[in-house]
Amino acid sequence: MRNDDTAPDVYVIGAGPAGLAAAAELDHAGLRARILDHGPEPGHVWRGHYDRLHLHTPRELSHLPRLPIPRRFGRWVTRDDVARYLRGYARILGLDIEQGVTVERLSREDAVWALDCADGVTRRAPFVVVATGYNRTLVPPHVPGLESFTGRILISSDYRNGAEFAGTRVLVVGTGNSGMEIAVDLVEHGAKVQLAVRTPPHIVRRATGWWTAAHNGILIRHVPTAIANRIAAGMQRLTIPDLRPHGLARPEEGLLTRVRRDRAIPVQDVGIVDAIRDGRVTPVAALAGFDGAEAVLADGTRLTPDAVVLATGYRADLEPLVGHLALLDASGLPIVRGGHTAPHAPGLWFTGFTNPISGMFREFRLDARKIARMARKEAAAKG
Repeated sequence: MRNDDTAPDVYVIGAGPAGLAAAAELDHAGLRARILDHGPEPGHVWRGHYDRLHLHTPRELSHLPRLPIPRRFGRWVTRDDVARYLRGYARILGLDIEQGVTVERLSREDAVWALDCADGVTRRAPFVVVATGYNRTLVPPHVPGLESFTGRILISSDYRNGAEFAGTRVLVVGTGNSGMEIAVDLVEHGAKVQLAVRTPPHIVRRATGWWTAAHNGILIRHVPTAIANRIAAGMQRLTIPDLRPHGLARPEEGLLTRVRRDRAIPVQDVGIVDAIRDGRVTPVAALAGFDGAEAVLADGTRLTPDAVVLATGYRADLEPLVGHLALLDASGLPIVRGGHTAPHAPGLWFTGFTNPISGMFREFRLDARKIARMARKEAAAKG
């Protein structure tokens, strides 16, 4: 990695996959990009995920620009191999990265962007790419009576594997991909698992032969919502058993409706269907609160789990950085993304703030190309 005193054309904030992809394409377009990141190494966040995590998109769709993922990593790349790939990506492409730098606030000064950093240095460049992550900050769980629970409470970000839970009763709260995969991991380690369900998820097969859920996502992403919902419903009936007899209701709304309105990505089946069918995972009502040793469910049922895993959500947490620039929508996400800039914020791009059904790594790659193309065009116009 190069790092010298030459002023960059572009600062990229964040050395995760979205930031690395953007920097690589900007360099290729002839612009000098420098990445600023608060962590110790590129892609460091990946090492903090639970042990069994794999990419939910196949290797061939998940590479970043200009460097494929090694075939030896297999089709479904593990957490550790993703981290290896990201470190190697930065090294092989010679990306300019300053680690241990936290950017606190952006402002516009005399046609350039000023980046106020926690180290007391204000860095300046004509262009900035914000790639700090869709899931940057954990949303603290707000559950009535949480402090009274006498069992163990674990947030999903702190979960590593189920070895220590063998023979115990665990309530998993949350039916996204993380919650479902943690439930499977727990039962594979010998735990008895109940799954608290507020909104029944859409479940899809990860792959049928070579064809994957990500390929389906690419095909239907730009299809009208009503048509896509019908296609998805038909495919689910053909490929996913009816789990209603086992306590998991079918979703009331269509798959793409949920994606577009709620950003609720369907759950890929990595064992959850069989675990529910054979009774190793038991769906129960939503968690309403705690009362001492008991977890109280929305239907009035009281459980006495030994431990509870809260598969809670995350947020982008962009308000301190750009909240004063009128660039965020009501949910705290950028009003423009990818290759687009807001008229009142020229030269400022955002990438990595969507959660598409076609796969996030693929989206990073597409966004990076669009941003590099627009930045090169704007740089040429500046002379």
